Amino acid sequence: MTTVKDIMTTDVKVCQPHDSLVEAAKIMRDVNVGIVPVCEGKKVIGMITDRDIVINAIADGKDGNTVHCHDVMTKDVTTVTPDTDVHECANIMSENQVRRLPVVDNGELVGICAIGDLARINIHIDEAGQALSDISEPLH
Repeated sequence: MTTVKDIMTTDVKVCQPHDSLVEAAKIMRDVNVGIVPVCEGKKVIGMITDRDIVINAIADGKDGNTVHCHDVMTKDVTTVTPDTDVHECANIMSENQVRRLPVVDNGELVGICAIGDLARINIHIDEAGQALSDISEPLH
């Protein structure tokens, strides 16, 4: 059985809740990602995306130096554990329409599992592709 710990990224850059949006954007730029976990210590309290920054701050004319991550982040974060089966992980991504899930062990962030990680392994008849298709469907 392949589990999330077999495929996840473990070197994860994070933001603190009171970091500015500019700081979050710099992490995104430097690591070449569009989403960063927001943590208090090692506990995930949210996720911030490039879209959160643009839609919830910049588009309203807010200053990215004075608005904090906790002001625009997604607070309701779905996570998986390192022992989660990759098939279940694909299902969770599909059900929640997300492309990345924080991996948490005993309440602490230990990695990120992305749809691309699932695509690199041999899971059921293109489960990763189906998850991506489901994720890409508009919410009603």
